[in-house]
Amino acid sequence: MMHPIQRYLPDTEATVHFGGELRSLLPAQAVVFLHGDLGAGKTTLVRAYLRAAGYEGAVKSPTYTLVEEYLINKQKIFHFDLYRLAEPEELEWIGIRDYFDQPSLCFIEWAEKGQGFLPDPDIIIDLTPEGHGRMVKLTPYSK
Repeated sequence: MMHPIQRYLPDTEATVHFGGELRSLLPAQAVVFLHGDLGAGKTTLVRAYLRAAGYEGAVKSPTYTLVEEYLINKQKIFHFDLYRLAEPEELEWIGIRDYFDQPSLCFIEWAEKGQGFLPDPDIIIDLTPEGHGRMVKLTPYSK
């Protein structure tokens, strides 16, 4: 494991800025787990990443659809939100393995709900409320 990057984000604007910075920090192909309570800023980070990558359309949380797919400059990006998953086995019904069998960047919120059906993460991003802002910790698990 490499050394984590940790930073205090005092407000939503700083969170958006850090999400944009992720564009230069993350590889084009990786599995990224996003950890944090409801409202911690997980979707805000993904939205900012997509904007920095050049995506101009609407970016909605995949809370009800489980996954949103984006194609930006030939790069596939999947944004999963497993919050409403009742059982990890439900991931088999949506063909979860197909998403990971192709070159893509996968952001996964609430990954613990898909335990046993998800690959190991390359990176974990933890968002924790602190004061009026949040602490973000990015921990790489692969190169």
